[in-house]
Amino acid sequence: MSAYSNPFSNSPSPDFGSSALSSKARITAIGSYVPDKRLTNFDLEKLVETSDEWIVRRTGMRERRIAEPDQFTSDLCLRAVQHLQQAYDKELEDVDFILVCTTTPDYPFPSVASQLQAKLSIRFAGALDVNATCAGFVYGLHLANSLISSGLHKKILVVAGETLSKVTDYSDRNTCVLFGDGAGAVLVERDEQNPSFLHSFMSSHGNGGIHLYRSGLSNQMGDVELIGKGNIYQNGRELYKWVVSQLPQGMHQLVAASNFSLLDVDWFVPHSANLRMIESICEKSGFPLERTLYSLEYFGNTSCATIPLALDMALSNEQIKQNDTAILYGFGGGLVQAASLVRLSLDKRQA
Repeated sequence: MSAYSNPFSNSPSPDFGSSALSSKARITAIGSYVPDKRLTNFDLEKLVETSDEWIVRRTGMRERRIAEPDQFTSDLCLRAVQHLQQAYDKELEDVDFILVCTTTPDYPFPSVASQLQAKLSIRFAGALDVNATCAGFVYGLHLANSLISSGLHKKILVVAGETLSKVTDYSDRNTCVLFGDGAGAVLVERDEQNPSFLHSFMSSHGNGGIHLYRSGLSNQMGDVELIGKGNIYQNGRELYKWVVSQLPQGMHQLVAASNFSLLDVDWFVPHSANLRMIESICEKSGFPLERTLYSLEYFGNTSCATIPLALDMALSNEQIKQNDTAILYGFGGGLVQAASLVRLSLDKRQA
């Protein structure tokens, strides 16, 4: 039997024990960017056997943004950071670490983070790319909080960006209707008096990796031959079962570890994979759908960028109020999941 069969039969629950470090970090600013080009459901009707009605009913998506041929992940990430600078009047010369979360870097190396460091003229920053697929942004926040709270760093850029259109097979109707391009960025700074991070966890379920992957140097996973030739493959049915079995209990355990209940939480911001999946999570957890933020309707699934895109939209239209609490919950290929309960007390937005 393959090592990758029946991946969810014994999926362990994540460890929600108390955090080793008391948070001393605050999210102070946010920005986002999506390319200008729109790919609508009606455009997709011309490419594959599908319809606007079918896509909306199954996914909740109407449009997705597509990068130009000469536009890559580092370009989208740069625009998101520039939006952050303009919106919050932030100086970035003293940023001392850059974390970029992506599954679609411009190159295997150098990293997108190193390219951003150069493009932003930041002189003395560490630079690291993080690949935790659609959970990448929450992983990045967790790492930034830990680095700052430990005293090693003071000011960190966490940027999530994807150009999934470049690794999507537009003859595969199961995946091409889902994915779009975009980027989001946050600035995390040391603040001992008003930290953002109340509790976090991360976990991996590697036996389920066969259900969501992009083939690379190897075309084997265990004894299974991979398909796709560098494009995204997804077993939506198995992923759906895993997500709706994991996230509702994860939400309750996360808030309980913080001495909260779900009734105390203002917002739920899950990875925007699929609206029907989000509806099921809310139904099973008991969290109101009307207090759930997502970015999929007009941007599609932008992997790790979906959460910062949803946050930036809600903050810019003043849907989120100062000191509101939110569960940020990412999940995706690996399989991985990561969640963080945060208090949103960003600096005053200038534009």
